[in-house]
Amino acid sequence: MNTLLWWASKLLIGVVSLFFLARGVDVLVYSYTLNNPLEFLMYFFSSSMLILVSAVGVIYCAFKVFRKIKGEPAL
Repeated sequence: MNTLLWWASKLLIGVVSLFFLARGVDVLVYSYTLNNPLEFLMYFFSSSMLILVSAVGVIYCAFKVFRKIKGEPAL
């Protein structure tokens, strides 16, 4: 049961991170259609932060899963 919970938590983190990564890219593309420079800056930096945080979640999940598959001990 503990292993199933571990896999479920990593899968949930990965799926949620991928969703927000796609949403961040969508907001970034949308920001280039804005005419107001202040709105552009707001959307640009917020989408960049969203992409950065989501990418960290995806990378975290990938490293944990690859370490588990290889059989290395958890840190």
